[in-house]
Amino acid sequence: MTDSLEATITGRRTIHNFRPEPVPDELLIAGLQVACWAPNHRMNEPWHFYLPGPQTREAICQLNARQLAETKGDAAAAKKLERWRSMPGWLVVTAERAVDPVRDQENYAACCCLIQNLALYLWEAGVGLKWSTGEVVRDPRFMELLGSDLASEQVVGLFWYGYPDEVPEMSKRPASESLTRLP
Repeated sequence: MTDSLEATITGRRTIHNFRPEPVPDELLIAGLQVACWAPNHRMNEPWHFYLPGPQTREAICQLNARQLAETKGDAAAAKKLERWRSMPGWLVVTAERAVDPVRDQENYAACCCLIQNLALYLWEAGVGLKWSTGEVVRDPRFMELLGSDLASEQVVGLFWYGYPDEVPEMSKRPASESLTRLP
């Protein structure tokens, strides 16, 4: 592994706070093109990308706020609504559904590999990413906002991306703690 690849992998962080300036669409599209080199079973490329515009973003924000108001109250919903509206870049990645549960899992796994590729590509370009899998993405109304349905696609994640306002510190436990050697 090259030093620069190792530095990119170990330096990448989930970004929670972004600066307001938008990332050029060309950078995101280039990152998606590179990310599509992710391994995928039978070369089926089971991913689909959605770039929500302002109207769809607002509808997603409102759906999330309604869900949150039901469980945590209006104050929490209002606070989350304000935060979500401040996110500079939005992307949704879905995986093609398969009738066969093994194939369905392989499609989801391939999309996860794609997302890691995208995160690393963007990180090298100075752009951070936050992967969200909250309750809102499992709501059928979310898929309706995308013009799709949960029968044909499953949401792998709602992603916010942008230039980091701050980069959190991080440490990882040694891989040896998760390793089991077998005879």
